[in-house]
Amino acid sequence: MADSSGLLLAISLAERKRDACSRQLMQCQQSVQSADMQMEQLRSYAGETDGRWMSRGAAGLSVELMKHHYQFSGRLQQAIDMQHGVIANLQRQVDGARQQLLQAETRLSGLNAVLKKRRLETEQRARKREQAGMDEMAAQLFARTQAQHTHRDA
Repeated sequence: MADSSGLLLAISLAERKRDACSRQLMQCQQSVQSADMQMEQLRSYAGETDGRWMSRGAAGLSVELMKHHYQFSGRLQQAIDMQHGVIANLQRQVDGARQQLLQAETRLSGLNAVLKKRRLETEQRARKREQAGMDEMAAQLFARTQAQHTHRDA
């Protein structure tokens, strides 16, 4: 099994890589959740603002106040649009992190399969050696028994 020490090291490194990829994926997913919450806050605030504006009614309001409201609403919509872009970018990061995790898991699985195969081969060789040793002992015992029978008969 000494020849497997390099493989065991590779497996250990692959496990660390997989764990790091898993943590990265979780961080990316948390960032998306946070960005989604911010988006919801922006939408809620925009809805509340429009609701207050509608409940007051536009009658009797100055043109300047109406212009200010529409500019403010436009800025809120720009912020919402920007947040869509942020979320899309973060989702691409999640997808990339998920792909890296999948690759790391695939590599680790492959290395574990190689290790399992090597261990099975080592066990098979050990069983064959043990069987050969037992066969040799049985042959020697048989030869001794035959020699004793031949010696008695003579």
